[in-house]
Amino acid sequence: MSTPGDPAQPDLESCRGTMSAEEDAKWLQWVTHQFETIAGEDREINLQEFKTALNVKESFFAERFFALFDSDGSGTITLQELLEALTLLIHGNPMDKLKFLFQVYDVDGSGSIDADELRTVLQSCMRESAISLPDEKLDQLTLALFESADKDNNGAITFDELRNELQRFPGVMENLTISAAHWLTPPAARPRSRRPRPLTSAYWHNHRSHLLCLAAYAGLHVLLFTLAACAHRALGASVMVAKGCGQCLNFDCSFIVVLMLRRCLTWLRATWLAQVLPLDQNIQFHQLMGWVVVGLSLVHTVAHVANFALQAQSGASPFRFWELLLTTRPGIGWVRGSASPTGVALLLLLLLMFACSSSCIRRSGRFEVFYWTHLSYLPMWILLIVHGPSFWKWLLVPGILFFLEKAIGLAVSRMAALCIVEVNLLPSKVTHLLIKRPPLFHYRPGDYLYLNVPTIARYEWHPFTISSAPEQKDTIWLHVRSQGQWTNRLYESFKTSDPVDSKRLSRSLRMRRSQKKPQVSEMSSENHLFCNIKCYIDGPYGTPTRRIFASEHAVLIGAGIGITPFASILQSIMYRHQKRKHICPSCQHSWMDNVQDEDMKLHKVDFIWINRDQRSFEWFVSLLTKLELDQAEETREGRFLELHMYMTSALGKNDMKAIGLQMALDLLAKKEKKDSITGLQTRTQPGRPDWRKVFQKVAAEKKGKVQVFFCGSPALAKVLKGHCEHFGFRFFQENF
Repeated sequence: MSTPGDPAQPDLESCRGTMSAEEDAKWLQWVTHQFETIAGEDREINLQEFKTALNVKESFFAERFFALFDSDGSGTITLQELLEALTLLIHGNPMDKLKFLFQVYDVDGSGSIDADELRTVLQSCMRESAISLPDEKLDQLTLALFESADKDNNGAITFDELRNELQRFPGVMENLTISAAHWLTPPAARPRSRRPRPLTSAYWHNHRSHLLCLAAYAGLHVLLFTLAACAHRALGASVMVAKGCGQCLNFDCSFIVVLMLRRCLTWLRATWLAQVLPLDQNIQFHQLMGWVVVGLSLVHTVAHVANFALQAQSGASPFRFWELLLTTRPGIGWVRGSASPTGVALLLLLLLMFACSSSCIRRSGRFEVFYWTHLSYLPMWILLIVHGPSFWKWLLVPGILFFLEKAIGLAVSRMAALCIVEVNLLPSKVTHLLIKRPPLFHYRPGDYLYLNVPTIARYEWHPFTISSAPEQKDTIWLHVRSQGQWTNRLYESFKTSDPVDSKRLSRSLRMRRSQKKPQVSEMSSENHLFCNIKCYIDGPYGTPTRRIFASEHAVLIGAGIGITPFASILQSIMYRHQKRKHICPSCQHSWMDNVQDEDMKLHKVDFIWINRDQRSFEWFVSLLTKLELDQAEETREGRFLELHMYMTSALGKNDMKAIGLQMALDLLAKKEKKDSITGLQTRTQPGRPDWRKVFQKVAAEKKGKVQVFFCGSPALAKVLKGHCEHFGFRFFQENF
């Protein structure tokens, strides 16, 4: 066995431990194949090839690993040297891995680690985890870890001292590895295709309204198709199919617009129907109906084409096939025989709208294509009225509701132009807008609105979640992530030009003095602009997050900019929390009213924020700091709001390239009572959450019925939904 000062040369048989002979042979075969692919003809790997293969960000670790893997000091790594090193890292016992880690940290090979070596290692750890801290903070982290490990105060950390320090972190030594250990690991067996989840009670609990509506929708189509087909059975099978599809299309083409009546849906959310109807899935149902309309239209068209072909071939009609299909001469239809040409026009318009509605169009900076082609619903309705004799009856009620909503929206949004009064350009190209709030603009936490900025695009309206609390009377906050053409133009317009007016300081002073309630400010001196830019808003509109205050135990999960709906909710919680708090003027003793608001049944809130990089936490860090300060006097068990921060770019404690940094961050956080990355009291955890453990902890708290609210990527939503079904939690997703 190697010593701390010597290159690691473990015995292969003892290191492979519990691997079976078959697994061992497969692993060796895979490593050999990968090595030959990378090494090429010389059958050796140099330092540059090693760096590329391991995909390490910081050259320090690549060079240290390479030096330790190169047991003969030749400057290259052979297959045998690589096998020995990787076998230790993958299958070695904890002591072998610890000795390897010590050798990485012992840069000069002296057999001990001094403070300067430790600082170099921690600096490299920070770069590997994409963490940026000032030199002063790096020095504090180095001293915190060094003083904790150097028990005899002799100015150096020995192998035994490092081992003792690591043993304070349970589970780390047993699982210690580096990403290099997974570099040449045989791929796992390809999983079988995932079967649909069984109709368990938890699945039914989360999807019952959805499933019932789908069943009712399918049943209605079967009924409509059957009745229409039976009424025309004397005309042959093709006509029966065409008429059956046509009757279904009468319903679909009129009802599809009801799913996008945002004002009506917002009103329904405040009624008992919100517990029965899947209002949160209105967009998904709208998309589903779009697919159904396209499918039925194609079948309807094929059936008519087949009927025309039969008529022309059999001589039952005096008209030729193309005349039946494209002209008004046969007199088919109730308006001057225009059924055939209007049907062709309808199909072409529908296919154009369908193609331009794909996600690749909407999310690739071509939103205008989607927007303008979607406006073809107006000529489609006109053509449908001309095409089908009974369509106007189906459209009557939905059409009236639609045009009433559009008229009200147009009147409200254009009644008076508003102004963007302040702008803050935040990290990761996020634009924070402060808009002067209209007098009669009432909304609830988590609501969203549509924004139009004529200087950016005169006719474009885009939805954004309101990130300020309703209790904030003077301004509305919006946080806009630059992800498309319009949002990028918005960000660049403020970045490249300074829209400052001559009275900006006087106006800003008046606005700040008019604030009646204590506000959380997200403003910073950099990229902070006062302006007076005209804009229009349409809204507010409700979202699934309106249910949060009616929950008993709410788990809020935001990924990246997905925090915006929860920012409004957390601010509103803070306001209500302050409203229930009382302070004795004599002794300054504080207490809370046990009586909760009528519309707030919350007993506990867990807020989980997942960010890719460090700077993204700056978006709302002052808000979260204020929330922590408001609960500072309460015991940890008594806090109804608990924060959980995760940084996915940071490597975890089990990775050799990060363990020293994570240990130092833990030690300094305990000493300073705050996290070095965000400045919050809550420690930022590296990597991604272990959702099974997270939900197990939530379930164990038994604070009431758990409801999970998520805003973020659809991929993560699927993962969370599966865990919620397993634990029996209700799951609600905010759509971007």
